[in-house]
Formats: sequence, structure tokens, C-alpha cells
Amino acid sequence: MPSLGSGVVATRKRKGSLSGRENKHNAYESDRDQSANDLLEAMGYASELVRSRSTLQVAFMSFVLASIPYGLATTLYYPLAGGGPANVIWGWVAVSLIILCVAISLGEITSAYPTAGGVYYQTFMIAPPSYRLIASWICGWSYVVGNITITLSVNFGTTLFVVACINVFESEPGVGIFPAETYQIFLIFVAITILANLVSSLGNKWLPWLDTFAIFWTFAGVIAIVACVLALARNGRHSGSYVFTHFEPSSGWPAGWSFCVGLLQAAYATSSTGMIISMCEEVQNPSVQVPRAMVGTIVLNFFCGLLFLIPLLFVLPDLQELVALVSAQPTPTIIVSAVGNSGGAFVLLIPLMVLALFCGIGCTTAASRSTWAFSRDGAIPGSQWWKQVNTKLDVPLNAMMLSMVVQIILGAIYFGSPAAFNAFSGVGVICLTISYAVPIAISLIHGRAHIKLGKFDMGIVGLVSNIVSICWSLLAVPLFCMPSAIPVAAATMNYASAVLVAFFLIATVWYFVWGRKHYCGPPVQEDTAIEHRLSVVSQTHQL
Repeated sequence: MPSLGSGVVATRKRKGSLSGRENKHNAYESDRDQSANDLLEAMGYASELVRSRSTLQVAFMSFVLASIPYGLATTLYYPLAGGGPANVIWGWVAVSLIILCVAISLGEITSAYPTAGGVYYQTFMIAPPSYRLIASWICGWSYVVGNITITLSVNFGTTLFVVACINVFESEPGVGIFPAETYQIFLIFVAITILANLVSSLGNKWLPWLDTFAIFWTFAGVIAIVACVLALARNGRHSGSYVFTHFEPSSGWPAGWSFCVGLLQAAYATSSTGMIISMCEEVQNPSVQVPRAMVGTIVLNFFCGLLFLIPLLFVLPDLQELVALVSAQPTPTIIVSAVGNSGGAFVLLIPLMVLALFCGIGCTTAASRSTWAFSRDGAIPGSQWWKQVNTKLDVPLNAMMLSMVVQIILGAIYFGSPAAFNAFSGVGVICLTISYAVPIAISLIHGRAHIKLGKFDMGIVGLVSNIVSICWSLLAVPLFCMPSAIPVAAATMNYASAVLVAFFLIATVWYFVWGRKHYCGPPVQEDTAIEHRLSVVSQTHQL
């Protein structure tokens, strides 16, 4: 039997051992941060943000940016009108596989050039001198506009979804208790937008923990919804054949095109794939962590989406009634129909409403980083203000406020068109798709040589993924400018193309007024400096 003294000695040894391991771990983290900062410096930038996110935290934020149950819930109208259950299920499967290819393609490039500038910086570095400036300008504006409008669509979609959730309580059959005038919708949207910005700016150091909590909250909420709607199913359950094969277009478009228009749901829910790149300068090992997070999150999202969608389709009410809903938010109606009780349905909808807020906060954070990164290279009017970092909060506060103001101004479109959400989500998907496609296409055209600089070379899989990604982009851009149903009236028109043209008109005018003479892209642009930078990047990745 050991003596008390030997126990004390053993305890001290264990404490010493633990302390030694902690010191080694801290030293390792410090070395990794320094390596990432050295790589960033090699790419022409000084490190201004704190690298506080681990691999799991990056993956969790990527998951929250998509917030699959929320994204699928708020846009469920589109595939239901496009073709019903078959459009919902097989559209989700098809788009998930395509977006996995996009994630692989972006992951390869990001591993070589991990900066908050993301696809904009990557485009400049891999494009030949003859067109690198204009290519990076187009890509950068597409990326920033896409981040801002997707964030806008998330917050606006949250507004419409919350109103629809409240209206599961009815004053009389078919009439919700909250009629929600246009100005009320707008004010709720403004409140949600301001809340997201307050949390993102004032609570920046706690956001990784919020993302972690959101993961568990999401799966707990989805499991509760799935269990309750399937167990109760007050109006019965459909057959498996109905859920997986029933195709009933209600959009007015020809059947094939109707199915394609219904893909907006899946495309919208997965459009945030590349937004996580904006967080590269707050990640400890971005060359590895960010690509893994992008690809891994798509796989996780795919199964989470199926888990959420399939049970809802088994208890789907009359399809034509859902398509005819004025709110264009069928998910609350589906759940209250299955549960048979407004109070119970509202409780089940709470996880989705909270997840919507988490998603808005995550998108606000990503949008502010992309705006800041593009501003520090002088590409946005007033860049001298937007490129500033608030050192007390450790966030680009000015860029965040710019993004918020633009969102609120655009939100006013709702006063003229109840279909504004369609425009916001469409523009967001289109712009992000363009921004992802530009570096992927340039990389493919020039033989993918730069991929060897990173740590995420997928070989032939990457090559095939590049081709699939570009083909998807060629389809998605015109597709999501289309109205979701025809015939079209002024109030139901998809104004995505108008908003898109307005943004690019601003970008074009600014280029000819200022950019053509002054815009030089990322810092240190001499050819010899770029070659040196490529050499340093390669050496850093080999460490």
C-alpha cells in the first residue's frame, strides 16, 4: 500500500506532466498561428484579426451559415410548386451532389490562397496578367454582393417565417391572428437585421460557442419535429411511392423547366458554401481547416436535409392548398396539419425560428468580412472607412454597418413587390455562383497548376468537380432570374435580374470612374513580387 507522501509526489508528477502537455499544446497552437500569419504576410497582408477558431468551430460555423432545416423550410414553396414531392427530394439530392463538387473545387484553391478576400484574391493570383485585374474586380463584386444579399434574404426570410409561425393560431378557419401589414413586415425585418449585427459585433469572441450550440440545437429540433409529425400524423400518411415519385408541376412552366425552377430551394440552402472562406484570417490553420469544413459540411447538410424533408413529405397536406398560400411559407401549415394543434405546432417551430436567427448572425459575420477584405484593396467606394478594424471589438465594424445599411435599403423593395424575397434569394444565389465559378474556370483553363501549392489536391476528383461546377453555374445564373410561376404580374415578378443589374451598374461605373486608373488588386503586384509570393506560399505549405 503506497504511503501518503508517495501519493503527493505522484500527484505532483501528474500535475507536472499535465502542465508540460499544456505548455506543448499552447506552443503548438502558437506556432500554427504564426505559420498562418506568415502565409498571410507572404500573400501581401498583415494579420489584423484574432485566430480563435478550431477545425470543429469552422465546420460548425459553415453548418450554421447553411442552417439547412431553416433554409429548406423557408423556401419549400419553390419545389412544391415546381413539381411536388419528387422535386423536393430529387432536387435536393442532385443539387447537394453538385454543390459538393463546388466545395471540392473551392477547397483546392482556398488551400493554396487562404485569405479573407477569398475567391477575389484567388482569381487575381491564378489569372494571367492580361485580364487578372478585371477578372478579380468582377469576382470580388459578385462575392460581396452575394454575401450581402444572401444575408438580406436570410433575415427577410426569417421575418416571413416568423409571421407564418405566429399565424398557425387562427382567429377563424384559414385566417391567422396576425395579418401583418407591409410596414409591419418591414419593421420586423429591420429589427432582426439590427439584432444580428449587434450580436455579431458585440459578441464576436463568443460566436464560436454559439455556433457549437447551434449544431446541437439543430439536431434536437429536427428530431423533435420528425418524431412528432410522423407519430401524430392527424391527417394520415402518404405512401413511399408518393413521397419519392409523385411529380405534379403547379408553376405553369413546362414540366422539365418547372423542375429546374424548383431547384432554387436546394441552391439557396447550399449557397453559403464558399462564404466560410471569408473567415480564413480568424482560423488557426486555414489551408487545411477551411477546405475540410466546406466539404464535410456539405455531406452533413445532405443527410440533415433528408432527415428533415422526408418526414414532412409523408404528412404533406393537399399540394394545391400549399401552393396557394398567400404567405408562400408552407412549412408551418404542414406541421400544424400533422400535429393537429396550433400550440403544439408553434412549439415545434421554435427551434427553426431560433436557428434562423443563428443563421442570420453567421451570415452577417461572413458578409462583414468579405466587405472588409474587398475594401482594404480599395475596390469599394469609401474604402478608407470600410477597411478599418475596431480593435476593441476585434471586428470590421464599419464594413458591417455598411452591409447592414445596404440590406435595409434593399429591404424596402418589399413595399413595391410582395415577391421581394424571391429577388433577394435569387440575387444572392446568382452572385455567389458567379463568384465561385470565376476562379474555378480560370483554374481549369490554366491546367490547375496552382493546386499543387496547397494541401487539398483532389486529383481527378477535383478535375471532374471543376467541370460539374462550371456547368452548374451556366444553368443557375439564367435559371434563378426566372419567376417561380407563370403567368406573371408586376407583384409576382422575380426582380432578381433588376437588383443584379443595379449592383453591377454601380460596380461598372465605379471601375471606369476610379478603378481603371487606381485599382491594382491585392498588394504588391509587380510580377517579380508575385513570383516570390508564390514561392513563399509553396514553402509555407510544405512546413
